[in-house]
Amino acid sequence: MLDTAKRQLNTASLRITRNPYQAIEAILVFVLAFFIGGLFVLITAGSSILLNYFESKPQVTAFFRDNTSAEEIEEIKKTLASTGYVATTRYISKEEALEIYREQNKKEPILLEFVTANILPASLEVSATEVKHLPVLADILSKETRVEDVIFQKDIIDTLTRWTTIIRNVGLGIVLFLILTSLFTTLIVIGLNIALHKDEIEIMRLVGATPWFIRVPFILEGIIYGTFSALISTIAIWVGVEYLSPILSSLFQGIPIFPVPPSTFILLLIGEVLLGAIIGTVGSLIATWRYLKV
Repeated sequence: MLDTAKRQLNTASLRITRNPYQAIEAILVFVLAFFIGGLFVLITAGSSILLNYFESKPQVTAFFRDNTSAEEIEEIKKTLASTGYVATTRYISKEEALEIYREQNKKEPILLEFVTANILPASLEVSATEVKHLPVLADILSKETRVEDVIFQKDIIDTLTRWTTIIRNVGLGIVLFLILTSLFTTLIVIGLNIALHKDEIEIMRLVGATPWFIRVPFILEGIIYGTFSALISTIAIWVGVEYLSPILSSLFQGIPIFPVPPSTFILLLIGEVLLGAIIGTVGSLIATWRYLKV
């Protein structure tokens, strides 16, 4: 059994080396497909992390009127909590607001000269369990008599959510298109190889080779195309992302996107290799069923 499998693998490898231009064409199509598909997987994962990061941050900020008591603030927090939409709340006193202001403007000393804690309002920062609940929390705070102003960056969150959805949908469409392209490429290349080895197949049939013995080398050929291309594309993505990580880290400073952990690339490699093997197998099976009459 092992000798038969080894012989069939050698046959598949020999046919690939005999037709290098077809093999290169198939591998290039596969590599392009897996490279673009892998990039979109990483971009989609990164956009999800970005959205979750902003979701976890306080997105509604309520500024209290002067002399608002601690009891009144607690009542407001209880009202918000009763909705079940609140993830976290953070109360910022006048003194804390002054410290934050000083930290943000430490390079502009002229802005710090006349600012005291008394002129800065206390505030409550609220984050929601889901982005869609933010308008409800903002509306509750805006109706509170002890709240002077409410800041709710709805447009930013809505835009980020919309772009994340677009990226996911476009990425899924492109990946499906590239998978179909790879599948048809495998079908065409294996079909051409079947035609080129027509005499060899006829001899094998005459000496009593079973249909599966004749088919398996072509199927292995498709699997080799898929797995080898997936390996190349994933390594290329890994090297490219690692090279660009210092630049991208500065752009997304404070957001836990970069550097990408090695486990992500390992999972991507496993997924692409499995997908490549599946595409190669399915394409080869269709080609042998369509073109190989044994």
